[in-house]
Amino acid sequence: MKIIRFIAVVLFILLLCLPFQGKSQRLVVLNMPDYDKESLFHFGFVLGVNMSYATIRPIKDLRTHVFDSTFLPDILPLPDSAKVLSVTSTPTPGFVISIVGNMQMGRDLELQFVPSLSFGDRTLLYEIETFRRRPGETDTMQFESRSKKVPSTYINLPIEIKYKAFRYNNFRPDLLAGAQYTLDLASQAKKREQKNRNEKIVKFNQNDVYIEAGVGFDFYNEWFKFGLEFKMMYGLMDVLKRENNLYTNSIDKLNSKIFQVSFTFE
Repeated sequence: MKIIRFIAVVLFILLLCLPFQGKSQRLVVLNMPDYDKESLFHFGFVLGVNMSYATIRPIKDLRTHVFDSTFLPDILPLPDSAKVLSVTSTPTPGFVISIVGNMQMGRDLELQFVPSLSFGDRTLLYEIETFRRRPGETDTMQFESRSKKVPSTYINLPIEIKYKAFRYNNFRPDLLAGAQYTLDLASQAKKREQKNRNEKIVKFNQNDVYIEAGVGFDFYNEWFKFGLEFKMMYGLMDVLKRENNLYTNSIDKLNSKIFQVSFTFE
């Protein structure tokens, strides 16, 4: 349901941003006809929204692997052992602010640098089975769900190449591909650890590298160019910071994945 609401909001914003043609379509005024020719460089700013995912590959023997009490940092009362039955991730919305610099590389190609600051959370959901044995009492087995939110503030440094199709009136679509280096500000983990002394938090490593692919649409207005861009970003590095507990040791590999919608003003 979160994804459906997210898409609905994006489509509503898109409808508001599209230029309204109330006049006859037989005569179209060409806005900024020499925009792509008059200068080698163009600059602007970007506002965006995103959905952050975590692609999780659990350990092979997840449902049979038993963690003893030394791996259970925040389950109280402390059980003798536990199993992790499943580990999943739920998408969480965030937002991005950026500046953009474009360099023309011919009629159809453009090199784009978009340093940005992004905010977003990833939530990991654990289904856990715990076991307790007490002398003279019946052994107990319980099921519980635990969620671990990993808030992050990222500095993103992407470089992208855009292939631009033929301009039709005041509209021009494009395809893009690129790579991005991301730095997660480490102070977030320290602050969360101080606030949640009785709860074990899950941390991600600072550095990650993404590959990107997307599609965009440019709308030439009278005074500026408005761009709409849909982009997927796939993290290449395992970002989970392992700390010898059942939350991290139950995961073999964890990669980031982000879907982003950007609104560009140049």
